[in-house]
Amino acid sequence: MATISAFPTPLVMRLLAASVSVSYKAGSIIRDILKTGDLGIVEKGKNDLQTEADRAAQRCIVATLHRQFPKVAIFGEESLDPNDNIPDDYIVRNLDESVLSHPCPDGYKDVTDDQVVIWVDPLDGTAEFTQGLLDHVTVLIGIAVNGEAKGGVIYQPYYNYQLESKAPLGRCIWGLVGLGAFGFVPVAPPTDKNIITTTRSHSDWVVSEAVSACEPSDVIKVGGAGHKVLLLLEGKAHAYVFASKGCKKWDTCAPEAVLHALGGRLTDLLGHQILYHAKVQRKNAGGVLATLSNHHWYVDKIPKEIKDHFVSG
Repeated sequence: MATISAFPTPLVMRLLAASVSVSYKAGSIIRDILKTGDLGIVEKGKNDLQTEADRAAQRCIVATLHRQFPKVAIFGEESLDPNDNIPDDYIVRNLDESVLSHPCPDGYKDVTDDQVVIWVDPLDGTAEFTQGLLDHVTVLIGIAVNGEAKGGVIYQPYYNYQLESKAPLGRCIWGLVGLGAFGFVPVAPPTDKNIITTTRSHSDWVVSEAVSACEPSDVIKVGGAGHKVLLLLEGKAHAYVFASKGCKKWDTCAPEAVLHALGGRLTDLLGHQILYHAKVQRKNAGGVLATLSNHHWYVDKIPKEIKDHFVSG
């Protein structure tokens, strides 16, 4: 592993390398807390839970990145006491060498601290985490440059957890627009189907009608925006359709960046870009639509009476 002082690398590559490294630690913290059996569940609102794993993972990620990049704006999902004591072993000081081994695309070489915003969801899929649906859980760290999702880390703490073999537990997928996506093998979805993934716990008639309008052959209802985008990346679904204002910027920044790095798109339901400046509203008021291909076809399939419920952020 490398340290910042040893590598005078452009900021974006250092941010990505630090984010990959700290995602592993956050995943380890999440697993350790689940093993204790005491999740410390707090209800933030309707169908909106927070656990000690959420809180501890965010402390780890935000403290680590703030320590290394004190001038970069960082926003996390959880509201935490800034005076919380951060255990020293929560601070990850190394940068991931696999990220630093890649050349920095020219467009990022001169990016400065004030052009970057980091969006953190320390445990995406909290409800599923509390219900034992561990494959739905991801750690999301998104890097926005000039308001656009450019870099992303999706860490799966429980990847391989259902295998009886001694396969390594956990997997980190990361991507940078203009460089590519890494940590997995992309798979094309079946050509004779149209599989839609959507929410399993936040549905209503608008969500259902939007999915139906896209003429699905199958519908996969799962938790977590990160998990849904992973279904696209691995060819298990063709589109992620969520006609709701419930998704937040920390839910979509990292997945959008990884998807875009592979050639896909994530927009609102109107087909408009989602922006990630420091001063944007946290909710994705236009809903979410993500695909690896044929994006405009899905946008056009969303009925006007549904689109009228939403506005681009």
